[in-house]
Formats: sequence, C-alpha cells, structure tokens
Amino acid sequence: MRTLMINVCDLETTKARMLDALANRGSDDVLSFPSEELLFTVLTARRWPLLRALTGAGPMGVRALARQLGRDVKGTHTDAQALVKAGVIEKTPDGKLHFPYDAVRIELGWRAAA
Repeated sequence: MRTLMINVCDLETTKARMLDALANRGSDDVLSFPSEELLFTVLTARRWPLLRALTGAGPMGVRALARQLGRDVKGTHTDAQALVKAGVIEKTPDGKLHFPYDAVRIELGWRAAA
C-alpha cells in the first residue's frame, strides 16, 4: 500500500527527508508545505473530497470525477488543475487525473516557543 504523508515543516527538515528518500530509507512519500496557510490555500475544503475520491481509484477523467462528487465539471476542473499545479495530483498523457496513493496521512503540530 502506498501512502502519502502531508505535513508542514521547515526547509531543513524537508531536505533531510528528501535525502532519506533518495537513500530509500523512507517508507512513505511526503508532501511538505512551508506553512499551514499555504497548505490550506492549496488543500481547500472543496478539494479534500476530490483528493479522497482519487485515492486508490486509478486514473479518472474530470467528468467522471465531477459525477462521482456531484459537482459541476467546471468547478471540478478548476480545483483539479490547482492540485496538478501544486504537484498534489498528476495528469496522465491522455488527460486523466491520477493520485497514485492508496492512503493519506496528515501531520500537523506545533509547540510553545521556548
């Protein structure tokens, strides 16, 4: 099962995880955002259901996705394009949307300043 972990972390932590991934020491793929604001700008409340519908589904056309979500095609297309542009989902050569993961984990947290 392939899992995507979505988190917020600083640049140094992101670099360390990338090095681990290159050395095949990490078990999950990671999508890191530099701030909570950017995470919630990219992954809006309207885009979470889209991402959930694509999880484990294989490549899917925008019209089929819109039908599954009960949304209009134009709005679904706009949200999908934003996720493609941000690197969250992929677009296949034949124009279908693809999210190559079977599961998603979200990690958010903070601590009081020392």
